[in-house]
Amino acid sequence: MAKAPVLTPQAEDFPRWYQDLINKAELADNGPVRGTMVIRPYGYGLWERMQQEMDARIKEAGAQNAYFPMFIPQSYLTKEAEHVEGFAPELAVVTHGGGKELEEPVVVRPTSETIINDYFSKWVQSYRDLPLLINQWANVVRWELRPRVFLRTSEFLWQEGHTAHATYEDARDYAARIHTDVYGDFMKNVLGIDVVLGRKTAKERFAGAINTLTLEGMMGDGKALQMGTSHELGTNFAKAFNTQYLSKEGRQELVWQTSWGVSTRMVGGLIMSHGDDNGLRVPPRLAHVQVVVMAIKGDEAVAKVRELGDQLKAAGLRVHVDDRVDTPFGRRAVDWELKGVPVRIEIGPRDLENGTAMLARRIPGGKEPVQIAELLDLLPKVLDEDQAQLLRESRERRESRTSDVATIEEAAEAAIAGGWARIPWADLGPEGEAKLAEQAVSVRCLIAEDGSVPQADDAPGTLAIVARSY
Repeated sequence: MAKAPVLTPQAEDFPRWYQDLINKAELADNGPVRGTMVIRPYGYGLWERMQQEMDARIKEAGAQNAYFPMFIPQSYLTKEAEHVEGFAPELAVVTHGGGKELEEPVVVRPTSETIINDYFSKWVQSYRDLPLLINQWANVVRWELRPRVFLRTSEFLWQEGHTAHATYEDARDYAARIHTDVYGDFMKNVLGIDVVLGRKTAKERFAGAINTLTLEGMMGDGKALQMGTSHELGTNFAKAFNTQYLSKEGRQELVWQTSWGVSTRMVGGLIMSHGDDNGLRVPPRLAHVQVVVMAIKGDEAVAKVRELGDQLKAAGLRVHVDDRVDTPFGRRAVDWELKGVPVRIEIGPRDLENGTAMLARRIPGGKEPVQIAELLDLLPKVLDEDQAQLLRESRERRESRTSDVATIEEAAEAAIAGGWARIPWADLGPEGEAKLAEQAVSVRCLIAEDGSVPQADDAPGTLAIVARSY
């Protein structure tokens, strides 16, 4: 009788495969309140590495980390009408505290534009105070009606950047810098996901923004996932919170602002972009465990894997030593396969006699014996090759499953079939976008013919990327 697979095959049921993988790879559990999640240590290790890589890039772009309260007076949100309207269905509101009804209800932070702008209005007095570049790592709450772990949860972790600038041009250029140099670089070169950088349509734009820049990734089933966004806020919040500065010319001017963020949704994107029927595949540059060194059995093998683990750590690799010889080797190997660790080095008594180890590569698959003495030189090359392979596979999947179409019907057909469509925005327009929405298909972003980001929705040659999405 054939042995049942550890995971539901992707081709059979992709959503079930996704949930199976999260459970079997010990990434997360559902929380006790509907829509919440508990991130387990291995899953949180992935998020920590994302934080580290992103935080370095954010600071390189000049922003500093701060922290603002998670409780926001409800009156703050009503100051910017479009903003509160956009978030109203998702708000969690606290009406009682300390056993008493509050004089004013407070909202649990869905995003921090309003509270941060309240303080920006106090901190910004002169052109000398600009640009003001702030980032915070925090949790947010948006009451989710259709939760899915990592992708859509009522509480999630993220970073949110907020900036104030003297001119429109400075704010526009900074939002674009975050979009490309911070988010785009990280997602392509660390996550190994070949995201499309584009501009959101007016319908899909962030509530209260004048422009939203997005990064869209194609998942293994052909659907799109919005991986991150960077917004130009114009002077909308500055007007609402009276955030002004004294210019060099001695005039009171409104500041121009941006906000931008990525979240634990990226963990879901990592799973769905790179995972296969054997589990997760973690890009080596992201992995908090790049190499697991495993003792198959025997005291001598245990001693050797500990020694080798120390040598590899000293060489700068992120290594875990698995010397649990009281647990069956096959079970341990399957567990590490599920977790997607890029490389396993397996050593048993016979390997020691030959001075070799078995090198198992998770990303391309396969095993081969190698000399233990060669591992220090070999592993960095292997990890670089495997990183490049994931990005190449991501690009090839997107390119092979994207169709150029001429009509709304063809765009919908391509998306429903599990791919993306490119259609001239001039041929689609807001009316066509509304028709696509009736079939649960959306315009993910607008791009120029050369793949760059258009400066305006109606720029000549603008193409719409159409897909079903998460």
